Amino acid sequence: MVTLDLRHVASPAVRDLLHLANHPDFDRAQQQIERLGGCTEPVRLTGGTTTLDTTTGEVLRSYTSSAEPTGSLLTACGNRRASRCPACSRLYAADTYHLIRAGLSGGKTVPDTVRAHPRVFVTLTPPSFGPVHNRLTTPGGDVRPCRCRKLHEPDDALIGTPLNPATYDYEGAVSFNAHASALWARFTTYLRREIAAGLGMTQKAARAVLRVSFVKVAEYQQRGLVHFHAVIRLDGPDGSSQPPPPYATVAVLTKAARAAAARVRVTVTSDAVGERALGWGEQFDVREIAAFGTDAEFTDQAVAAYVAKYATKSADASGALDRALFCRPCQGRGATVLPHGTPLPCTACDGTGQALPLSRLAVARHVRQMIRTCWELGKLPEFADLKLWKWAHMLGFRGHFSTKCRAYSTTLGALRAARRAWRTEQARAHAGLPASDPDTTLAIGHWAYQGSGYSPGGALLAAHLWHRRELERRFIAEGGCG
Repeated sequence: MVTLDLRHVASPAVRDLLHLANHPDFDRAQQQIERLGGCTEPVRLTGGTTTLDTTTGEVLRSYTSSAEPTGSLLTACGNRRASRCPACSRLYAADTYHLIRAGLSGGKTVPDTVRAHPRVFVTLTPPSFGPVHNRLTTPGGDVRPCRCRKLHEPDDALIGTPLNPATYDYEGAVSFNAHASALWARFTTYLRREIAAGLGMTQKAARAVLRVSFVKVAEYQQRGLVHFHAVIRLDGPDGSSQPPPPYATVAVLTKAARAAAARVRVTVTSDAVGERALGWGEQFDVREIAAFGTDAEFTDQAVAAYVAKYATKSADASGALDRALFCRPCQGRGATVLPHGTPLPCTACDGTGQALPLSRLAVARHVRQMIRTCWELGKLPEFADLKLWKWAHMLGFRGHFSTKCRAYSTTLGALRAARRAWRTEQARAHAGLPASDPDTTLAIGHWAYQGSGYSPGGALLAAHLWHRRELERRFIAEGGCG
């Protein structure tokens, strides 16, 4: 038997891992981490649950977190951002893929006949707020010089940054991000109006014979501005289960989308920065979505995979941050207000509302200036409702990264509920209990939040698990077999 003196192990994480490996219930601790699939920051819960037979009152199963090696139950964080948790974001992307694919090909309560409905893939981009460095290519794929007369490499940090930061319209860029969701809402409104006009109908008459269904995701460009990718489909008045009338074609939908995008305007008025009208940029694109198995570039499978990929990205894709910068004690207001109304300066941020000086942020100069612009505009009373101080890390954008209308397909909640029910039945079968019946069984639980994250040793195990699974995925993707 070999005895290891843990005092000579330099890394605290390694020491903790060795302690964990020598625990009598190490197999159970490893099983918990395996079940999380490599989640980087799980939620630790304390409490328990009891399953009763409602007809006899018999306790069928009892579980308490104190029985775990760490004294707590670990559950996945569920964060959709790949920069925060690659494992949970991969699951979110898979759910989003199935949600989008169901609305294009059927499945998940959506009939297969939806494949015959008119469908288009739309890209809405922001306008220009000043020339930026770019990697231009010719139609043949050759790289063209940028306006700075240089040939940028694909990973050049200058791409997306202004050629002249002194003249770049940072206020306009931040205002666009802050109003991007409003621009999308107006686009959907004008789209329905343009479809009705294209069919020679009133809006009320058009609503009686067809419905517009959609799903969209937001993506950050390298210049720090958001643009939207959307799948738009025409249905009958009852939704996906009913086709639209024959005269509601892809051509009608395409023409209406172009006209709607050109009409959208949101006017922003401020005494400090003046008045400006915000709208979509000139690089508008709309393509018909072809059925799977055809030779077209935009098939239902390709579009679903493309949109789902961007659903897990955030502002960090443009070199920004994925965590809020405002001071949590004062919620970014720069002061603590007592119950009787007397304001006191916040001791955490000295009344500025900033939890960390901008000069210390490890971001590019362009991103830092957009964050600084968010702080400056956020102090103006006319922009108070935009909460730019809170969403500065997102460069002013505060909308959801993926949204859909109810009639498009199933929901993320339904997909998660089905997965949760499957896991529950697997756990019951493992425990030797009969299949759950809501009429004869009752589960009573009480849980409390204890914290987030692993112990240092548990974090090493989780990282090893994620690395191993990534190698397995790459091996399979490259044509390997188990």
